[in-house]
Amino acid sequence: MTAHSFDAVRSSPFYTPEHEAFRQTLRRFVAREIGPYANQWDEAGEFPRELYKKAAAVGYMQLGYPERYGGIECDRFMRIIAMQEIARGGSGGVGAGLFSHTIGAPPILHRGSEDMKVRVLPQILSGEKISALAITEPSGGSDVANLRTTARRDGDHYVINGSKTFITSGMRADFITLAARTGGPGASGVSLILVEGNPEGLQRTPLKKMGWWCSDTATLYFDNCRVPASNLIGEEGAGFRAIMLNFNDERLHGAAGAIAFARVCLEEAIAYARERVTFGRLIVQHQVIRHKLVDMAQRIEASQAMLELLTWRLEQGENPVAEICMLKNQATTTLAFCASEGVQIFGGAGFMRGAKVERIYREVKVNAIGAGTEEIMKDLASRQMGL
Repeated sequence: MTAHSFDAVRSSPFYTPEHEAFRQTLRRFVAREIGPYANQWDEAGEFPRELYKKAAAVGYMQLGYPERYGGIECDRFMRIIAMQEIARGGSGGVGAGLFSHTIGAPPILHRGSEDMKVRVLPQILSGEKISALAITEPSGGSDVANLRTTARRDGDHYVINGSKTFITSGMRADFITLAARTGGPGASGVSLILVEGNPEGLQRTPLKKMGWWCSDTATLYFDNCRVPASNLIGEEGAGFRAIMLNFNDERLHGAAGAIAFARVCLEEAIAYARERVTFGRLIVQHQVIRHKLVDMAQRIEASQAMLELLTWRLEQGENPVAEICMLKNQATTTLAFCASEGVQIFGGAGFMRGAKVERIYREVKVNAIGAGTEEIMKDLASRQMGL
């Protein structure tokens, strides 16, 4: 491995021997179970459901959840390792689909009743069932406080009407953590409700995307869909805060993945530059190519350092919201730069389907949009800074 390989992060003081042992377990898993099939799954538009169980067998699914629910209690650095190692397969769609429970299940863990947690979480963490989060609507994405889907109390049930879109794992999810309006306008009227299975009145439509082809994404339609009132997650009107509480980790995980995919582009470009000959020389011997590779490495290492520092600060109990917003933008712009330069170094070969750099290039924009757009991140950071 070169000094700018995935092993570069091993010199960080934030990782223990336990972290590194886990990293190697996941690395072998990705090399065996994901890497060889990533292109095939992307072309097919899905990956096997069995992958959830296989991922659970090596500890991917359970990270950060209490042992009593079948989880593995750990620090955030373990979860960063998981996000970055899965990127080695070169498919953002696999990571998005496999880890949809990292946004769907936390509200259940932090706000659900004990009965709900005992019943639901072990099924998700074992890979038996798939979890999804349904917040975004056709009428708006980041404007969570003004969502329009309603859940009206009718005896022992809620009657849900409305729609959600861009829902990761929306077609296959067994448990949907749904944000709906149970009260008046604004954030105080938003609640979270668990929708299980395929109740009458729920319809799902698959969506075709620029990237993440193997991750199922759906629009969900609710037409007088009845859900037991006991499936309320927490209290009525407390849904908005529960959603906001998970954003720090969601953005941290997204940044970790973006940086790791940028590193994949760098490593792929280095390997190609050491093999491709133009004008009688390996292209790595051309100064312009070497400078591109250095520029990529520079941005990746700076982003990784920012990621690890902020992860450490969160572990110390801090809440650096502004810095996490800036990290997300730093990571996604780094990915955009490295994916573009990676394809450029590959030339025509980078424009062909099947190359990791081509697939990652198609996945750049979703990283800059999901969990809060670049524009929303800048606005939130500026407000946190008192500007």
